[in-house]
Amino acid sequence: MITAAEAMVKSLEQEGVEVVFGYPGAAICPFYDRLASSPIRHILVRQEQNAGHAASGYARTARKPAVCVATSGPGATNLITALATAYMDSIPLVAITGQVSSELLGRDVFQEVDITGSAEPFTKHSYLVKNAADLPRILREAFYIAGTGRQGPVLVDVPIDIQNTPIEFCYPDAVSIRGYKPSSKGNLNQLRRVLAAMHESHRPVICAGGGVLGANAEPQVRALAEACSIPVVSTMMGLGAMPTGHPLYFGMLGMYGCRTANAAIAESDLLILVGARVGDRAMQSPGVLQRRTRVIHIDIDPAEIGKNMETNIPLVGDARLVLEQILEHRPALDTAGWLDALRAWQREERAAAPRACGPAAGGCTVDPNRLVARLSARMEDDGVYVSDVGQNQIWSARGVNLRTGRFITTGGMGTMGYALPAAIGAKLAAPQRQVVAVCGDGALQMSMMELGTLVQHNIAVKLVVLCNRRLGMVREVQDNQYSRRIAVDLGVLPDFCKIAAAYNIPSAALCDEAGLDAALDALLGGDGPFLLQVAVDPDEPSLKGGYQP
Repeated sequence: MITAAEAMVKSLEQEGVEVVFGYPGAAICPFYDRLASSPIRHILVRQEQNAGHAASGYARTARKPAVCVATSGPGATNLITALATAYMDSIPLVAITGQVSSELLGRDVFQEVDITGSAEPFTKHSYLVKNAADLPRILREAFYIAGTGRQGPVLVDVPIDIQNTPIEFCYPDAVSIRGYKPSSKGNLNQLRRVLAAMHESHRPVICAGGGVLGANAEPQVRALAEACSIPVVSTMMGLGAMPTGHPLYFGMLGMYGCRTANAAIAESDLLILVGARVGDRAMQSPGVLQRRTRVIHIDIDPAEIGKNMETNIPLVGDARLVLEQILEHRPALDTAGWLDALRAWQREERAAAPRACGPAAGGCTVDPNRLVARLSARMEDDGVYVSDVGQNQIWSARGVNLRTGRFITTGGMGTMGYALPAAIGAKLAAPQRQVVAVCGDGALQMSMMELGTLVQHNIAVKLVVLCNRRLGMVREVQDNQYSRRIAVDLGVLPDFCKIAAAYNIPSAALCDEAGLDAALDALLGGDGPFLLQVAVDPDEPSLKGGYQP
């Protein structure tokens, strides 16, 4: 017999968990007491929301469910934003929360909150554990649900008396959940319709969304594009599905995307959506497009198909397996003229964009487009670029140079403060890979307490903070849609280099593009964390053309 708390730890070990992110409290102490004897590494964050974001970065880099832990009451409610962020971006998390003793539930005792009810809209599934003997099964199911089908967060809330209850530990070998049978391969009749539509097409386009990366289907997207000579565009969450320099990749689409990608979608006669929900940022007027373009929508979640755009041929299934099914038939397409037209548009767009070949006028600020282009070009091929939210996200998404690495951001919820904790998780998932987090001065001030986590656990994240002393994207909205600016001026900023020094993190300040290469040398060199503070013009727009390194 062992306590249920020990069974929880053993269950995580059975799932191959190596790292958990959390913040302890009284209601989760039995679990922490047993965790102390486990080889699982615990990363103490400075706020529970960041435990969820760090787990998100870990899950996206390791490509498996990650674990975050919090106590009851405010500890649990602090996790909600992170759960909502993971839910919108389809990231597999298992969140474990402590709860007050079972007999006290519903009495509004100290630090009691109905977290399963509170988080219900933002979780794929949740459990309030009432029988200690069920815990191994529940945790086995939690990992299975989080990591299969359309991935997402699962919450397990465990009262303290349940954690202390002795049980016989037996971890299930398999999972069978009535009513939960995620699709894998595509329906053969629908597959035949897809192949027929591809044969009839002369101007096809593959649109890769975040579901491609969630399904580990990047090789299949590339193989299909190359085998059939089909151009590829991506949503922001789909960045990295193809190398950005690939001759068949034509950029990110949407309101902040590039002209060539949007033109490819507008002029196509067949749009193959793979793991993309086609949100408003990606396509503002889907009704106009669908009147002249046939749409194939491949997605693991049937609820997403047709939700934002009418679909002519729906195909429910795992993106990797479905694309492999299509590849088995090697459909032959004649797209030479179509590709020539797209490449001509791409050349025109690139010719119209300024190039990052020298310092910008003024000399006292740095052009963020140049910075992103130069930074990502100098990163290691498999490096992980983590972007926060706001103007820095747009500059990053438009200008990032990806080879075999990852681009991580939150495109669904758009949660400021995400980059630093997510980068911590990414670096712990892949210690051998270079991880760079890019954020704005507003975003960093939402999570800069996690600099302490970097130092305590010796996590070599490289951090770039773009300082324009503004909530830049909100300022643009106010300028474009309203008559006045209000509450977007951050006032006197802290000196982030001095804050880094308080944590014994080396840093540098960059306010002149003449020093850009030396600053990047300092940032990317060395074995530990580094902070680079970059001065950006407060009136720098989100969109000013793409830059080439």
